[in-house]
Amino acid sequence: MKLTAGNRLVSTVCSTEIIVVKAGDEDVSLTCGGIAMVLPEERQGATTDGTISDEAKNGTLLGKRYINVDDTLELLCTKAGEGSLGIGDTLLEEKEAKVLPASD
Repeated sequence: MKLTAGNRLVSTVCSTEIIVVKAGDEDVSLTCGGIAMVLPEERQGATTDGTISDEAKNGTLLGKRYINVDDTLELLCTKAGEGSLGIGDTLLEEKEAKVLPASD
């Protein structure tokens, strides 16, 4: 799937919802819980009680940003869930907060 900044995606196996903050030029297979994420209108009426892969059960946290190893993709979690975000089989990392200088 070709992602662009501002895209909203939802999980089909848990309650996770994200917004794309930064996207690269290549197509990616964005997953949550090991299963492909979809546009919100594609999940209408579908249940979110699918089976989450054992490798992708760490969950997503509300308000946290997730990045890939190259830092070419950044996602913001807008609704937490049980599944972990990934690109294919590779899980995304939680982005570390920047250290700000002290204001003395």
